[in-house]
Amino acid sequence: MRDNTPVTLPAPLIDQHGRTKQKLRVSLTDRCQYRCTYCMPTTPTWIPQDLRLTAAERNRLITLMVQRGITHIRLTGGEPLIAPDLYPTLTHLQSLRAQGLTKVSLTTNGALLAQHAATLLAAGLDDVNVSLDTLNPERFLALSGGRGTVDEVLEGIAAAQAVGLAVKLNCVVLRDVNFGDMPDLTRWAMAQHLPLRLIEFMPLDDGEQWQKTRVVSEAELLTQLGAHWRITPQPRDKSPATTYLLDDAFPLGIISTITNPFCSNCNRLRLTADGQLFSCLFAQSGQDLRALLRAGNSDDSLTKAIARHVWNKARGFDHAFEAQYTV
Repeated sequence: MRDNTPVTLPAPLIDQHGRTKQKLRVSLTDRCQYRCTYCMPTTPTWIPQDLRLTAAERNRLITLMVQRGITHIRLTGGEPLIAPDLYPTLTHLQSLRAQGLTKVSLTTNGALLAQHAATLLAAGLDDVNVSLDTLNPERFLALSGGRGTVDEVLEGIAAAQAVGLAVKLNCVVLRDVNFGDMPDLTRWAMAQHLPLRLIEFMPLDDGEQWQKTRVVSEAELLTQLGAHWRITPQPRDKSPATTYLLDDAFPLGIISTITNPFCSNCNRLRLTADGQLFSCLFAQSGQDLRALLRAGNSDDSLTKAIARHVWNKARGFDHAFEAQYTV
Protein backbone atom coordinates (compact mmCIF):
# COMPACT_ATOMS: atom_id res chain seq x y z
CA MET A 1 0.00 0.00 0.00
CA ARG A 2 1.33 3.42 -0.93
CA ASP A 3 2.52 5.59 1.97
CA ASN A 4 0.90 9.01 1.63
CA THR A 5 2.53 10.47 4.72
CA PRO A 6 3.75 14.00 3.86
CA VAL A 7 7.50 14.19 3.48
CA THR A 8 9.19 17.10 5.23
CA LEU A 9 12.03 18.30 3.03
CA PRO A 10 14.94 20.20 4.56
CA ALA A 11 15.06 23.91 3.93
CA PRO A 12 17.09 24.65 0.79
CA LEU A 13 20.21 26.78 0.82
CA ILE A 14 18.92 30.19 -0.21
CA ASP A 15 20.46 33.64 -0.06
CA GLN A 16 18.90 36.93 1.00
CA HIS A 17 18.18 37.79 -2.63
CA GLY A 18 16.07 34.70 -3.24
CA ARG A 19 18.59 32.58 -5.15
CA THR A 20 18.47 28.87 -4.27
CA LYS A 21 21.79 27.02 -4.43
CA GLN A 22 21.79 23.73 -6.31
CA LYS A 23 25.35 23.40 -7.62
CA LEU A 24 28.55 22.91 -5.64
CA ARG A 25 32.10 23.06 -7.03
CA VAL A 26 34.42 20.95 -4.89
CA SER A 27 38.17 21.44 -5.18
CA LEU A 28 39.93 18.13 -4.45
CA THR A 29 43.39 19.70 -4.60
CA ASP A 30 45.01 23.06 -5.25
CA ARG A 31 47.83 21.41 -7.23
CA CYS A 32 48.11 21.17 -11.01
CA GLN A 33 50.74 20.05 -13.53
CA TYR A 34 50.07 23.11 -15.70
CA ARG A 35 50.62 26.79 -14.90
CA CYS A 36 47.89 28.30 -17.04
CA THR A 37 48.37 32.04 -17.10
CA TYR A 38 44.67 32.84 -16.65
CA CYS A 39 44.27 30.53 -13.67
CA MET A 40 47.34 30.41 -11.48
CA PRO A 41 50.12 32.73 -10.26
CA THR A 42 53.52 32.11 -11.83
CA THR A 43 54.92 30.84 -8.52
CA PRO A 44 52.00 29.32 -6.64
CA THR A 45 52.08 28.63 -2.91
CA TRP A 46 50.54 25.23 -2.20
CA ILE A 47 48.28 24.54 0.76
CA PRO A 48 50.15 22.50 3.41
CA GLN A 49 48.95 18.93 3.81
CA ASP A 50 47.66 19.43 7.35
CA LEU A 51 45.46 22.34 6.23
CA ARG A 52 43.78 20.45 3.40
CA LEU A 53 40.52 18.67 4.07
CA THR A 54 40.71 14.94 4.51
CA ALA A 55 38.43 12.83 2.35
CA ALA A 56 36.23 12.10 5.39
CA GLU A 57 35.92 15.80 6.23
CA ARG A 58 35.09 16.74 2.66
CA ASN A 59 32.54 13.96 2.31
CA ARG A 60 30.83 15.03 5.52
CA LEU A 61 30.42 18.60 4.26
CA ILE A 62 29.23 17.46 0.84
CA THR A 63 26.63 15.20 2.47
CA LEU A 64 25.27 18.04 4.58
CA MET A 65 24.93 20.27 1.55
CA VAL A 66 23.24 17.58 -0.54
CA GLN A 67 20.80 17.17 2.33
CA ARG A 68 20.06 20.90 1.95
CA GLY A 69 19.29 20.75 -1.74
CA ILE A 70 22.57 20.56 -3.67
CA THR A 71 21.83 18.39 -6.70
CA HIS A 72 24.94 18.84 -8.88
CA ILE A 73 28.54 18.34 -7.72
CA ARG A 74 31.45 19.40 -9.94
CA LEU A 75 34.89 18.11 -8.92
CA THR A 76 37.67 20.55 -9.68
CA GLY A 77 41.19 21.46 -8.61
CA GLY A 78 43.81 22.47 -9.35
CA GLU A 79 43.69 19.30 -11.39
CA PRO A 80 41.31 16.74 -9.84
CA LEU A 81 42.80 13.77 -11.72
CA ILE A 82 45.97 14.05 -9.61
CA ALA A 83 44.05 14.06 -6.31
CA PRO A 84 44.78 10.84 -4.36
CA ASP A 85 41.23 10.62 -3.02
CA LEU A 86 39.41 11.17 -6.32
CA TYR A 87 37.91 7.70 -6.56
CA PRO A 88 36.91 7.35 -2.89
CA THR A 89 35.14 10.70 -3.35
CA LEU A 90 33.32 9.43 -6.44
CA THR A 91 32.25 6.34 -4.51
CA HIS A 92 30.84 8.51 -1.75
CA LEU A 93 29.01 10.71 -4.23
CA GLN A 94 27.28 7.68 -5.72
CA SER A 95 25.93 6.90 -2.26
CA LEU A 96 24.28 10.33 -2.22
CA ARG A 97 22.17 9.67 -5.30
CA ALA A 98 19.37 8.41 -3.06
CA GLN A 99 19.48 11.69 -1.12
CA GLY A 100 18.88 13.92 -4.12
CA LEU A 101 22.24 14.20 -5.88
CA THR A 102 21.43 13.96 -9.59
CA LYS A 103 24.66 14.82 -11.38
CA VAL A 104 28.40 14.40 -10.80
CA SER A 105 30.78 16.22 -13.14
CA LEU A 106 34.49 16.89 -13.31
CA THR A 107 36.61 19.65 -14.86
CA THR A 108 40.08 18.70 -16.04
CA ASN A 109 42.98 20.02 -18.07
CA GLY A 110 42.80 16.72 -19.96
CA ALA A 111 46.43 15.71 -19.57
CA LEU A 112 45.60 12.48 -17.72
CA LEU A 113 42.14 11.89 -19.11
CA ALA A 114 43.23 9.13 -21.51
CA GLN A 115 44.38 7.07 -18.51
CA HIS A 116 41.25 7.71 -16.46
CA ALA A 117 38.33 7.94 -18.90
CA ALA A 118 37.06 4.37 -18.60
CA THR A 119 37.54 4.26 -14.83
CA LEU A 120 35.76 7.58 -14.36
CA LEU A 121 32.77 6.34 -16.31
CA ALA A 122 32.68 3.11 -14.29
CA ALA A 123 32.87 5.15 -11.07
CA GLY A 124 29.66 6.95 -11.99
CA LEU A 125 30.89 10.24 -13.42
CA ASP A 126 28.19 11.78 -15.60
CA ASP A 127 30.29 14.13 -17.70
CA VAL A 128 33.62 15.89 -17.98
CA ASN A 129 34.57 19.42 -18.98
CA VAL A 130 37.97 19.63 -20.66
CA SER A 131 39.96 22.84 -20.89
CA LEU A 132 41.10 23.34 -24.48
CA ASP A 133 42.14 26.90 -25.25
CA THR A 134 43.74 26.40 -28.67
CA LEU A 135 44.71 23.72 -31.16
CA ASN A 136 47.99 25.49 -31.89
CA PRO A 137 50.92 23.71 -30.11
CA GLU A 138 52.97 26.86 -29.55
CA ARG A 139 50.10 28.90 -28.15
CA PHE A 140 49.06 25.95 -26.01
CA LEU A 141 52.51 26.02 -24.38
CA ALA A 142 52.28 29.77 -23.89
CA LEU A 143 48.93 29.39 -22.12
CA SER A 144 49.92 26.37 -20.00
CA GLY A 145 53.09 27.94 -18.69
CA GLY A 146 55.33 25.79 -20.86
CA ARG A 147 53.94 22.49 -19.57
CA GLY A 148 52.22 19.62 -21.36
CA THR A 149 51.14 19.37 -24.98
CA VAL A 150 47.91 19.92 -26.84
CA ASP A 151 48.24 16.38 -28.21
CA GLU A 152 47.88 14.81 -24.77
CA VAL A 153 44.69 16.80 -24.22
CA LEU A 154 43.29 15.73 -27.60
CA GLU A 155 44.15 12.11 -26.77
CA GLY A 156 42.25 12.44 -23.51
CA ILE A 157 39.20 13.86 -25.25
CA ALA A 158 39.27 11.03 -27.80
CA ALA A 159 39.56 8.42 -25.04
CA ALA A 160 36.56 9.88 -23.21
CA GLN A 161 34.51 9.85 -26.40
CA ALA A 162 35.55 6.27 -27.12
CA VAL A 163 34.23 4.95 -23.80
CA GLY A 164 31.03 7.00 -23.98
CA LEU A 165 31.83 9.61 -21.35
CA ALA A 166 30.06 12.88 -22.19
CA VAL A 167 32.53 15.70 -22.94
CA LYS A 168 32.21 19.48 -23.08
CA LEU A 169 35.00 21.86 -24.01
CA ASN A 170 35.93 25.00 -22.08
CA CYS A 171 38.07 27.70 -23.66
CA VAL A 172 39.31 30.87 -21.95
CA VAL A 173 39.80 33.58 -24.57
CA LEU A 174 42.64 36.09 -24.23
CA ARG A 175 42.94 38.96 -26.67
CA ASP A 176 46.71 38.80 -27.05
CA VAL A 177 47.05 35.01 -27.22
CA ASN A 178 44.29 32.82 -28.65
CA PHE A 179 41.46 35.13 -29.79
CA GLY A 180 42.38 34.53 -33.42
CA ASP A 181 42.13 30.76 -32.93
CA MET A 182 38.41 30.73 -32.10
CA PRO A 183 37.07 30.00 -35.61
CA ASP A 184 39.43 27.01 -36.02
CA LEU A 185 38.65 25.70 -32.53
CA THR A 186 34.92 26.10 -33.11
CA ARG A 187 35.14 24.33 -36.45
CA TRP A 188 37.02 21.43 -34.83
CA ALA A 189 34.52 21.16 -31.97
CA MET A 190 31.68 21.07 -34.49
CA ALA A 191 33.37 18.25 -36.41
CA GLN A 192 33.83 16.31 -33.17
CA HIS A 193 30.23 16.99 -32.04
CA LEU A 194 31.54 18.45 -28.77
CA PRO A 195 29.71 21.36 -27.14
CA LEU A 196 32.02 24.35 -26.74
CA ARG A 197 31.95 27.13 -24.18
CA LEU A 198 34.02 30.27 -24.64
CA ILE A 199 34.87 32.04 -21.39
CA GLU A 200 35.80 35.65 -20.83
CA PHE A 201 39.15 36.09 -19.08
CA MET A 202 38.49 36.40 -15.32
CA PRO A 203 40.81 37.69 -12.56
CA LEU A 204 41.52 34.38 -10.83
CA ASP A 205 45.31 34.75 -10.53
CA ASP A 206 45.52 37.30 -7.70
CA GLY A 207 45.74 40.10 -10.24
CA GLU A 208 49.11 38.99 -11.62
CA GLN A 209 48.04 38.60 -15.26
CA TRP A 210 44.49 39.90 -15.48
CA GLN A 211 43.82 43.21 -17.24
CA LYS A 212 40.58 44.49 -18.69
CA THR A 213 42.34 45.13 -22.00
CA ARG A 214 42.99 41.39 -22.38
CA VAL A 215 39.31 40.51 -22.02
CA VAL A 216 37.54 39.54 -25.24
CA SER A 217 33.88 40.37 -24.75
CA GLU A 218 30.88 38.27 -25.69
CA ALA A 219 29.97 40.89 -28.30
CA GLU A 220 33.41 40.64 -29.92
CA LEU A 221 33.26 36.86 -30.01
CA LEU A 222 29.84 36.95 -31.67
CA THR A 223 31.12 39.39 -34.27
CA GLN A 224 34.15 37.22 -35.00
CA LEU A 225 32.20 33.96 -35.27
CA GLY A 226 29.32 35.63 -37.09
CA ALA A 227 31.62 36.04 -40.08
CA HIS A 228 31.66 32.24 -40.39
CA TRP A 229 28.28 31.00 -39.14
CA ARG A 230 24.71 32.15 -38.72
CA ILE A 231 24.25 32.70 -34.97
CA THR A 232 20.89 32.32 -33.21
CA PRO A 233 20.56 33.15 -29.50
CA GLN A 234 18.71 30.67 -27.31
CA PRO A 235 16.55 31.38 -24.23
CA ARG A 236 18.67 32.01 -21.13
CA ASP A 237 18.39 29.60 -18.20
CA LYS A 238 20.34 29.40 -14.93
CA SER A 239 23.47 28.19 -16.69
CA PRO A 240 26.42 30.60 -16.54
CA ALA A 241 26.63 30.40 -20.32
CA THR A 242 24.46 32.15 -22.84
CA THR A 243 23.79 29.55 -25.54
CA TYR A 244 23.80 30.24 -29.27
CA LEU A 245 23.14 27.88 -32.17
CA LEU A 246 25.56 28.08 -35.07
CA ASP A 247 23.79 27.41 -38.35
CA ASP A 248 20.79 26.14 -36.35
CA ALA A 249 22.72 23.07 -35.24
CA PHE A 250 25.83 23.50 -33.11
CA PRO A 251 25.45 24.67 -29.47
CA LEU A 252 27.98 27.32 -28.52
CA GLY A 253 28.04 28.75 -25.01
CA ILE A 254 29.63 32.03 -24.00
CA ILE A 255 30.31 32.72 -20.33
CA SER A 256 30.47 36.51 -20.11
CA THR A 257 31.29 36.96 -16.44
CA ILE A 258 33.06 40.25 -17.08
CA THR A 259 30.88 42.11 -19.57
CA ASN A 260 27.49 40.54 -18.86
CA PRO A 261 27.44 38.98 -15.36
CA PHE A 262 24.85 36.35 -14.50
CA CYS A 263 24.78 37.09 -10.76
CA SER A 264 21.01 37.43 -10.61
CA ASN A 265 20.61 33.74 -11.48
CA CYS A 266 23.60 32.34 -9.60
CA ASN A 267 22.84 28.99 -7.97
CA ARG A 268 26.46 27.96 -7.22
CA LEU A 269 28.73 27.49 -4.23
CA ARG A 270 32.42 26.58 -4.05
CA LEU A 271 34.27 24.46 -1.47
CA THR A 272 38.04 24.82 -1.59
CA ALA A 273 40.64 22.15 -0.89
CA ASP A 274 41.30 23.68 2.55
CA GLY A 275 37.65 23.81 3.54
CA GLN A 276 36.63 27.39 2.76
CA LEU A 277 33.07 27.77 1.53
CA PHE A 278 32.61 30.60 -0.98
CA SER A 279 29.22 31.82 -2.10
CA CYS A 280 30.86 33.67 -5.01
CA LEU A 281 33.83 32.82 -7.20
CA PHE A 282 35.22 36.34 -6.70
CA ALA A 283 34.61 36.68 -2.97
CA GLN A 284 37.61 37.80 -0.95
CA SER A 285 36.72 35.63 2.04
CA GLY A 286 34.61 32.59 2.80
CA GLN A 287 33.30 30.55 5.70
CA ASP A 288 36.06 28.45 7.29
CA LEU A 289 34.34 25.07 7.56
CA ARG A 290 37.60 23.24 8.26
CA ALA A 291 37.99 25.11 11.54
CA LEU A 292 34.43 24.27 12.54
CA LEU A 293 34.93 20.61 11.64
CA ARG A 294 38.12 20.31 13.65
CA ALA A 295 36.62 22.12 16.62
CA GLY A 296 34.14 19.25 16.94
CA ASN A 297 30.98 21.02 15.76
CA SER A 298 27.89 18.89 15.23
CA ASP A 299 26.23 18.36 11.85
CA ASP A 300 23.50 20.75 12.95
CA SER A 301 26.02 23.48 13.82
CA LEU A 302 27.86 22.97 10.53
CA THR A 303 24.63 23.14 8.54
CA LYS A 304 23.62 26.35 10.27
CA ALA A 305 27.02 27.90 9.51
CA ILE A 306 26.69 26.91 5.85
CA ALA A 307 23.15 28.28 5.62
CA ARG A 308 24.13 31.53 7.33
CA HIS A 309 27.05 32.08 4.96
CA VAL A 310 24.88 31.39 1.92
CA TRP A 311 22.14 33.69 3.21
CA ASN A 312 24.60 36.59 3.45
CA LYS A 313 25.72 36.30 -0.19
CA ALA A 314 26.00 39.72 -1.85
CA ARG A 315 23.66 40.68 -4.67
CA GLY A 316 26.51 40.81 -7.17
CA PHE A 317 26.56 42.71 -10.43
CA ASP A 318 23.77 43.79 -12.74
CA HIS A 319 26.12 45.27 -15.30
CA ALA A 320 29.75 45.03 -16.37
CA PHE A 321 32.25 43.58 -13.94
CA GLU A 322 34.29 45.92 -11.73
CA ALA A 323 37.96 44.99 -11.24
CA GLN A 324 37.77 45.24 -7.46
CA TYR A 325 35.15 42.72 -6.39
CA THR A 326 34.37 42.59 -2.70
CA VAL A 327 31.60 40.84 -0.81
